[in-house]
Amino acid sequence: MKHYWKYIKPYKLFFIFGPLLMLTEVLGEIVLPKLMSGMINEGIPNGDTGYIIARAGLMAGFICLMIIGGVGGHYLSIKASVYFSADLRRDLFKKVQEFSFKNIDDFSTGSLVTRLTNDITQMQNLIRMCLIMAMRSPGMLVGGLIMALSINVDIAKVLFYVIPCLAIAIGALLRLGFPKFGLMQKKLDALNSSIQENITNVRVVKSFVREEHEIEKFRKSNTDLMDTTLSALRIVVFTMPVMTLAMNITTLLVVWNGGNLVIGGGMKVGDLTAFTTYIVQILMSLMMLSMIIMQLSRAMASSRRITEVLDTEVDLTDDNAAKKDAVIEHGSVEFKNVCFRYYENRKENVLDNISFKINPGETVGIIGTTGSGKTTLVQLIPRLYDATSGEVLVDGVNVKDYSLEHLRTAVGMVLQKNVLFSGTIVDNLKWGDENATDKEIEAAAESAQADSFVKSFTDGYDTELGQGGVNVSGGQKQRLCIARALLKKPKILILDDSTSAVDTATEAKIREAFRTSLKDSTKIIISQRINSVMEADKIIVLDDGRIAGMGTHGELLKTSESYREIYSSQTDMKEVS
Repeated sequence: MKHYWKYIKPYKLFFIFGPLLMLTEVLGEIVLPKLMSGMINEGIPNGDTGYIIARAGLMAGFICLMIIGGVGGHYLSIKASVYFSADLRRDLFKKVQEFSFKNIDDFSTGSLVTRLTNDITQMQNLIRMCLIMAMRSPGMLVGGLIMALSINVDIAKVLFYVIPCLAIAIGALLRLGFPKFGLMQKKLDALNSSIQENITNVRVVKSFVREEHEIEKFRKSNTDLMDTTLSALRIVVFTMPVMTLAMNITTLLVVWNGGNLVIGGGMKVGDLTAFTTYIVQILMSLMMLSMIIMQLSRAMASSRRITEVLDTEVDLTDDNAAKKDAVIEHGSVEFKNVCFRYYENRKENVLDNISFKINPGETVGIIGTTGSGKTTLVQLIPRLYDATSGEVLVDGVNVKDYSLEHLRTAVGMVLQKNVLFSGTIVDNLKWGDENATDKEIEAAAESAQADSFVKSFTDGYDTELGQGGVNVSGGQKQRLCIARALLKKPKILILDDSTSAVDTATEAKIREAFRTSLKDSTKIIISQRINSVMEADKIIVLDDGRIAGMGTHGELLKTSESYREIYSSQTDMKEVS
């Protein structure tokens, strides 16, 4: 409850007056049978038209009151539940945005999507149902019992046998069903993950003609969810027949005993009619309570999954940063005996005892075999991960002492996996600088060798991109991502194998543009191609998480066997081709 009070407090009037208005329906449902019984007992036998009209008028008045109260109560209850869920979803999304890469690794994307959508919807449904029924159901139960006892205590005693039996039966059913709701949400996670993965990578699926395989995989996930859902709801479904059976048996007993009393003169027909109505109301109120409890059991499973995200401790923050106001001015980078591993329980480091220094404005190449730790290394600079030990310094200050905003604003990254978002090209480029002018945007695109192909589109920079930039080629996507990074005018620019889909001539032009437009920025280029880094001021050779060589292209050819092997393999391939 401590998590949710902040979402209830702003709308507490809705939470208070919604249920109170629903009490008008309870009042009407309690009074109407009594008024009807008077008409049957007094008005009709005596032919007293005035009495009947007066009672009918009272009934019409209560019905109008019920309509007003019911509509108002439903409106406020729905409003309260929608506002609650909207605020909760906002904070849950905000929390996910604060997650470090490590935190995100702990949750699958599909699971987070389910928690932000389906799980919060379950909470919304519970609140709506509770606000509508929480006062109405107990009110009907208590009011109906009082009125039934006031008419005939002996017949009403049947309820003291029926109600405990119903409570035990419903409790047993819910106890069986509750664990299945949590499992059902996990199966929904798996299905969402499967859908997202398939749709995101649909081009790969089609290129490998794996549609049938993916359809079968989806069928299994879908069937798994269906079976789990049916298993959970099958138990819930039993509550309705149990309630209906109890209602019919109780009504039958009441009518049987009450009918005998009417025949014997011990009870009036109108009283039996009202008594039967109250019995039905009492059992209906119990049915409402059972529905609330069922929804509660499902919502509790969702609530645990929501609070799991809200309670996750973000392991990478700037709360303890010593120099939050510091701004990166030069762009020097230094690693001091840095070691890193993704998981603390793993013995082997991904990076081991890394030390080097990059001066402001230098261009540094990082090269090495696949899996040597190149990407991991540069991710430590903007604190996408934190070093396990050692220090990463920018402008002589430990990156942990900067605010995350100032640190990451000064670092431009073009990731190995280039991502564009739905929207226009200009919208995507403005991620680098939302206030950039058209002239600045075009200049950045020219430096990234993207301006020419963008202007070849009918709508130019206003061309709409599909999700992930699916309607541009891999090389075009890379160049747009580079242009986006250039718009930041970063003090440190990191290119993580971001020209792999670009031809060598275009890549050379991009590097030349860097020397002019980013001459004062530190440039770190990760590449598999020697040609991409051989002109760098310094080249770092990584091998299995360790520095295997460092120096210029000429120096490394003399001193680094690993570098010579890479160079030899690529030059041999050129000769063969």
